[in-house]
Amino acid sequence: MIQYADDSTKQQVWDMWKIVFGDPDNYMEVYFRHKYRNEQTLLYMEGEKAVASLQMLPYQFTFCGTEIPVIYLSGVCTLPEARKKGYARLLLIRSLEEARLKGVPLILLVPQEKWLLRFYDKFGFAKTFDEGIEALPSLKELTERSPGDLHAAYRTFDECFRQKDMTLQKTYDDFLAMVEEAMLFDFPQKKKLSGMARVIDAERLCDLFAGRYEQQSFTVVVEDQLIQENNDTLTILHGKANRNNFIIQPLLHTDIRELTQLLLGYRTSELEEPLRTIFQEKQPGMHFMLE
Repeated sequence: MIQYADDSTKQQVWDMWKIVFGDPDNYMEVYFRHKYRNEQTLLYMEGEKAVASLQMLPYQFTFCGTEIPVIYLSGVCTLPEARKKGYARLLLIRSLEEARLKGVPLILLVPQEKWLLRFYDKFGFAKTFDEGIEALPSLKELTERSPGDLHAAYRTFDECFRQKDMTLQKTYDDFLAMVEEAMLFDFPQKKKLSGMARVIDAERLCDLFAGRYEQQSFTVVVEDQLIQENNDTLTILHGKANRNNFIIQPLLHTDIRELTQLLLGYRTSELEEPLRTIFQEKQPGMHFMLE
């Protein structure tokens, strides 16, 4: 049975995290204090015991110049004795449904191992974030530059990312968590993370794309095996995306994985025409996720 966590199951989530990931207690304390919330945690229960879980952490993401709500999936895990029963699959499908109900059009995640790319692909996720080459702003330098004033340090940090398109944004509270985590490990150098994304609301994101690129006009037929509402024909014309039977050229056929990559501008310059012209290449960025 799937349910949200509550105060009676929070310790079970902590214990499960410790068993599966083996993180040190001081890191877990930072994560559970800053990020963990019962109402954002899905559990699969065997009787009274939580045997699988995931967290749906809320963030903002700049998409086509507009900040939209996104969910970042964190802590997806199953106890060793409960594996190969499909519990993680059921939790992931439920997380897609919950995102749709909450009006969240996009989900992000960071696979910790390469084989997980294939696992999440089954649920419509696509690689959209590449690991960075250049170092990100040093949290140690930012805090030392504004001693005793974390608000000032955050403003400097925020200026580095707020105007970047296809970029995950951070609040001041997020920044506090990032600094606390970095202090535990002597402020290691950080780079952009390799990650995946999944479109939850194709019409909404296509409409935002159309509004940003009003000169573009085309029709796209979308296929999504898990979210029925995304299976539709959308015509992008005059700055809007419309569900109708009015077809204009070029006519594109795409599944939800490819659509996610196209809309985020992930390596689109490597594609054939007309895709590389319609979808401008971007550099999607995700960073400082308490990884």
